[in-house]
Amino acid sequence: MQHGRRTIIAGLGTALISMAVSDLDAANVAPPPDTHQPLVEQGRYLATAGDCVSCHTRTNGAPFSGGRPLNTPFGVIYSANITPDPNTGIGAWSEQQFERALREGIAADGTHLYPAFPYTAYTKVTDQDIHAIYAYLRTLKPVNYVPPENKMPFPFSIRALVTGWNVLFFDRGRYAPNASRSAEWNRGAYLTQGLGHCGACHTPRNFLGGERNSVALTGGDYLGEITDEVVDNRITPMDESTVRPWSSANLTPAPSGLGAWSLDAIADYLKTGHSARGAAFGPMSEVIGNSTSHLSDKDIHAIAVYLKSLPPAAQSAPGKPAADVLKVGEVVYTTRCADCHLPTGLGMPRIANADASKTAPPLAGNAVLQAPNPATLINVILYGAHEATLTDGSWPKMSGFELSVGLDDEQIAALCTYLRSSWGNRAGPVNAAAVAKQH
Repeated sequence: MQHGRRTIIAGLGTALISMAVSDLDAANVAPPPDTHQPLVEQGRYLATAGDCVSCHTRTNGAPFSGGRPLNTPFGVIYSANITPDPNTGIGAWSEQQFERALREGIAADGTHLYPAFPYTAYTKVTDQDIHAIYAYLRTLKPVNYVPPENKMPFPFSIRALVTGWNVLFFDRGRYAPNASRSAEWNRGAYLTQGLGHCGACHTPRNFLGGERNSVALTGGDYLGEITDEVVDNRITPMDESTVRPWSSANLTPAPSGLGAWSLDAIADYLKTGHSARGAAFGPMSEVIGNSTSHLSDKDIHAIAVYLKSLPPAAQSAPGKPAADVLKVGEVVYTTRCADCHLPTGLGMPRIANADASKTAPPLAGNAVLQAPNPATLINVILYGAHEATLTDGSWPKMSGFELSVGLDDEQIAALCTYLRSSWGNRAGPVNAAAVAKQH
């Protein structure tokens, strides 16, 4: 599962923008902070579930003070300052104005927020939860900081166009519990569809950035930074961060998605960043580190129950790879990958007395390998993979092939095609042009 959550074509929690306050009437004056501790703690937990800090915190910036660049196909949006500073943050916002921003995408001054901010998901959040989040944000340390101006070329710089976008793609309304389902299922659905806004990254988008709900949660793509790579088993910072496409996995129980994942595997992954089926890397590591790892075991299990209950679904049927390409890919795999992942693609589990450096997650039934867009797979092969926080249960770091292995783009594309077409995996072939885009 890929994080995203941060662009118009994806994005796990993004930016409240242009939050200037003008012509506030007496009814809309923000009240003093509510310091009722149980309410504030509930709001902190809910803001964590929404992963607000990831998108509203720039590198080396104060938490929640904004300024993080969110790269989209339509330009760069800088996240807003949501600390309670009255001049540059949301300190002068009333709770009604805050609620309108979350549920309708309209700032305190009446301007439309770009749908990089996932109000399309937050519209489902309950009154009580919005009240708690508002109370929590008002207890933060105010930070006087103005984020940079957005870099949105014409016509996307015309904010009024969002009105038409909303007509086409925005369905307002609270989450409606399903009476035929259990309380646990409904809790998982509420978190997944609402605060977690998983569809922001895991649902494909159309050319205008609207979610294609007919294939919801079957995998999407988005832009994210690549800040380091693994070389000779060491995590090496990049000379400069590189913005490249990433792809998110199918979260339905289809064979190309979570079909091979148990409830415990999903829960372990969301809680720790790894499970018997795989590990989080790239943008999803941030989602887990800042958000899901802090959720209660009960809520994590509820999300897993909901995801496993979805009807298996996939996007278009994959094309058939050429036999000669598969042969090249098999040679590369056998010489470079099979020692750890095994010729069967079943991987080497972390068991007693196993050589930790040779353990590796399974590739058969791997949701990342079979994502409709191979971007994340290519990134892993080029730059390597490592979990954000390495613990005793982590999978070993995987070195990237870009610097340490002399493979050209054709060979890497053939390897990707082989991985996506073997051991029961069914995903489309990869060409050298797709690899070249990720360098």
